[in-house]
Amino acid sequence: MKKIRMLLAEDHILVREGFRELIESQEDMEIVGEAANGEEAIQLVAQFMPDVVLMDIAMPKINGVEATKTIKECYPSVAVLILTAYDSDEFIFAIAEAGAAGYLLKTVQRQELFSSIRAVFHGESVLHPTIVEKLLKRLMYTEQKKDKPVGNETLSHRELEVLKLGARGLPNKQIAGELSMRVRTVQTHWRNIFNKLGVSSRTEAVMRGLQNDWIALEKAVSGREDNH
Repeated sequence: MKKIRMLLAEDHILVREGFRELIESQEDMEIVGEAANGEEAIQLVAQFMPDVVLMDIAMPKINGVEATKTIKECYPSVAVLILTAYDSDEFIFAIAEAGAAGYLLKTVQRQELFSSIRAVFHGESVLHPTIVEKLLKRLMYTEQKKDKPVGNETLSHRELEVLKLGARGLPNKQIAGELSMRVRTVQTHWRNIFNKLGVSSRTEAVMRGLQNDWIALEKAVSGREDNH
């Protein structure tokens, strides 16, 4: 069994030890490194190239937002899952722009944490519906003040269908069922979407879809809530 190789980035040692114990209780996960600040997290990603980084936001030297941005710019294949006590709009919007694959609060249940790690490892996004609604409404408010990009010729009809279903929070398996295709084909479509739009996460892709009016805000939010 291929294990999910993980890096923990958390400045409180007792919290970090607790997460390590939880994660190592799973047969398909292993901790390859631990960072006490954002600067160390970036260095250890370069050293170990983990599959997933479990990242706190409030850390010394470099905070989790800036660390995530640097990691995604330098190592786009590494998934970053934010696990934090902060749920302010400011942090949510900043971390989505930085390219994080998921944003969870530290009140999350252990099974949801495990399933979220597996989801981002497989290229899916993990965002609580409440956080998604804040993010998308903030995005639409911001974009009203800007000129919107036009045209959707960069995406094929199938890629657009995958993007719309992804905006509703459907995992790859459900998207495959909806479109009568293999999961591997869905994964290929996502890679093509990321490459064409110049993004590295589903959240960024959905944001771009909203900016271009390919996705309606109401459908994105209501669809996600229906799936939780």
